[in-house]
Amino acid sequence: MKTPLPTPKPLCRAVALAFAGLLLAGCAIGPDYKRPEHVLPAQFKHAEGWKLATPADLEHRGRWWELYGDTTLSDLQQRLGASNQTLAQSVAQYRQAQALARGARASFFPSVSANVGKTRSGQGGGSSTVRLADGSTVTSSGSSGVSKSYDANLGVNWELDLWGKLRRQLESDTASMQASAADLAAARLSLQSELAQNYLQLRVLDAQRRLLDATVAAYQRSLTLTENQYKAGIVTKADVAQATTQLKGTQAQAIDLKYQRAQLENAIAVLVGVPPAEFSLTEVDSVPGLPQVPALLPSQLLERRPDVAAAERDVMAANAQIGVAKSAYFPSLSLTAAGGYRGDSLSDWISTPNRFWSIGPEFAITLFDGGLIRSQVAQTEASYDQTVAFYRQTVLDSFREVEDYMVQLDVLEEESGVQQEALDAAREALRLTTNQYKAGTVDFNSVVTTQTTALSNERSVLTLLGSRLTTSVQLVAALGGGWEQAQLEKADSDAEELP
Repeated sequence: MKTPLPTPKPLCRAVALAFAGLLLAGCAIGPDYKRPEHVLPAQFKHAEGWKLATPADLEHRGRWWELYGDTTLSDLQQRLGASNQTLAQSVAQYRQAQALARGARASFFPSVSANVGKTRSGQGGGSSTVRLADGSTVTSSGSSGVSKSYDANLGVNWELDLWGKLRRQLESDTASMQASAADLAAARLSLQSELAQNYLQLRVLDAQRRLLDATVAAYQRSLTLTENQYKAGIVTKADVAQATTQLKGTQAQAIDLKYQRAQLENAIAVLVGVPPAEFSLTEVDSVPGLPQVPALLPSQLLERRPDVAAAERDVMAANAQIGVAKSAYFPSLSLTAAGGYRGDSLSDWISTPNRFWSIGPEFAITLFDGGLIRSQVAQTEASYDQTVAFYRQTVLDSFREVEDYMVQLDVLEEESGVQQEALDAAREALRLTTNQYKAGTVDFNSVVTTQTTALSNERSVLTLLGSRLTTSVQLVAALGGGWEQAQLEKADSDAEELP
């Protein structure tokens, strides 16, 4: 009857339980994380005319592009999330960070390994000759042979986290994973913003194309009228040439818009992961309207910007690495156990005489390293200071971006009002001049001048509309788009659920 392997004595079990208690109750080496301090303004400088966000304002913030009320834009945003390859790279990076955090959690548990093997070994034989004092020689021969060994064993190793090294490493990896989740959100928001800007600019170009087509039709009628008057001897040939020049120049402007539109359409195709040759957007008769974008308190901005959250999580990870580095000053304790069978013959390999086992703790501490640990601690502290400075700069940049886009929208709105007044005046001047020309009281040059002025003002109004739409998208992105910091907690829980 085979006897079982000996079990550890009660004293060993008591030691193991004591160390387990230290694992659970011990304090981690290194500083606990605290958010770096920074000065927050009471309000945005250019917030006049803006209202604070309310729950109703943020009800659909996850799909912020719906503020523009364009179904085609919404469809394109969905395609971007599913097929954009730049976004796919960021998703893969986030998955790597998740796997790293999962690996850090695994270090809290014992590692178990099993080994089964066969070994053949041999020792070479031969002869040797020794000459004696009387001149005679003696020859001796050695034995040689090949031996076999069979081995099967099971080993367990467990590093106890007495000083919190593993806990700090898990804290660092978890923070890095959350930073990666925020980086992914920032990359997604940037691509969504780029797509929205390209799409809105394309729709403004469509509006300009419609304007130029209508203008070309009007200039064609003007040219026909001038040619009839020339035939009747009322105007000179120069008036016909001037009308022709104006018509062809406007047609050239319309043709130039085709190239600009194609560029935007191709850019949108790449963003949604489609070859440009297989993608097209049908022209529509309207331009999306400007949305009412609610402003936030400066403190809320820190909860809404994924790049700010990523920078803060990098600070958290760097802070935990200080504890990991400092834990090298203290001894490490590992519990190891092994057992199995080892024999020379396969027939009686698994038998009591061939049984072996071992168990015991192992302490390890660095007695002298020439200042290596101290330098590593200094490196982590410097890295922490660097991430703090970057975090504070990111916060400052976020405030600047919001202020810039707020004042830009205010200025563009004021400029658009004045430009609209200029357009109204130009249209009235064109109407009066055209009537005077038909009555023969002014020459054709006056008509051309007023027509050119009116067209220029029409295009300026559309250009300002495009600028306001683009700036509104940039402001939404600067305010964090549809992102919120609570998503990091979800990212953390998702990582824990991964197999």
